[in-house]
Amino acid sequence: MRALLRAWRSAVLVVTGPPIGLAGFAVIAVAGAFWPRVIGPFVAGWHRRRYAALLGIRLIPPAQGQGVRRQLAFGLLAAPLSLISAAAVIVCWSVAMLGAIWLSFGWVVPRDSTGWLQYSDSVVTTIVAVLAGLLLILGFVAAGQFARLELFLARTMLQPSRAETLSVRVDALAESRAEVVDAADAERRRIERDLHDGAQQRLVSLAMNLGLARATLTDTDPRAAQALADAHDEAKLALSELRQLVRGLHPAVLDDRGLDAALSGIAARSPIPVRLTVDVPDRPSRTIEAVAYFVVAEALTNVAKHAGATAITVTIRRTGSRLAVVIADDGRGGADPADGSGLRGLAQRVGSVDGTLRLSSPAGGPTVIEVELPCES
Repeated sequence: MRALLRAWRSAVLVVTGPPIGLAGFAVIAVAGAFWPRVIGPFVAGWHRRRYAALLGIRLIPPAQGQGVRRQLAFGLLAAPLSLISAAAVIVCWSVAMLGAIWLSFGWVVPRDSTGWLQYSDSVVTTIVAVLAGLLLILGFVAAGQFARLELFLARTMLQPSRAETLSVRVDALAESRAEVVDAADAERRRIERDLHDGAQQRLVSLAMNLGLARATLTDTDPRAAQALADAHDEAKLALSELRQLVRGLHPAVLDDRGLDAALSGIAARSPIPVRLTVDVPDRPSRTIEAVAYFVVAEALTNVAKHAGATAITVTIRRTGSRLAVVIADDGRGGADPADGSGLRGLAQRVGSVDGTLRLSSPAGGPTVIEVELPCES
């Protein structure tokens, strides 16, 4: 039953194809050259609705602006293809119908009145009946084959290609990743504000109170005085560590004054002399600035811990849509991301915004880290 229904639907699709095909051809011929991005999807929509209504097959349209040429080409190709398909099917059915009429006429009209037709010849009538039946079946078979051919072309030309599908998927993933990176950066800024306005202020107050008590309670028990002094020193140490943590998350000066001011602060606090050059006339996005700041801060920390260097050079320049960050030191070299150092984290952070990181660190030095970050804004 399903096969018979499918055969009828294919036949209706083929027979009704010429009006829609010719109409689409005419629309494209008249206006396709002027408004291809409108006419192509418009005509293709006719065919998609036709396949959905008659065959129950829904074709996925390409993304806006994609596949316009293929849709226009299909609209032009559908006209001659539909004419050929319909003509073949109609010819088969017409000949079969003539044979059926001939047989019916012979059964109804008396033999004596039509001497030029030998209806008494059973061989002739059998051949005509068989041919009429075969042509009827052949019409349905041809309709099914032409419908498959048209549907194959439609799936190839009216749906997004594999490259377009992958492109849309890549764009969606890139947008999603950018949203995740922006959300993470916003969360770091929120944590920085909360620590700066909350815990850091309480530690400052605690350290001041302990310092005041330490200065005024000089005649107390020596053990209590020592405990008070230790508590004061621990409070100051905790405050110092908290400030370093806050600066590592997302310093407020980075949002307010940009990379130059933010990096000048960490360069001044570095135990190794840092020569800093920042040439960024147009500020990049907050996310790119945060990544550049993190790269420099982490690199300076790694150099201070592992390199045994006596000087560090940091150069940041923006050229067009690229922000270049170069950190060089005169240490012992031999840095390798595979050793589990902070270099692996740097590479991951840079890669999260489609940046590139190159490392040159031969044994004996020097070590040079080159980072390129995209700047859309």
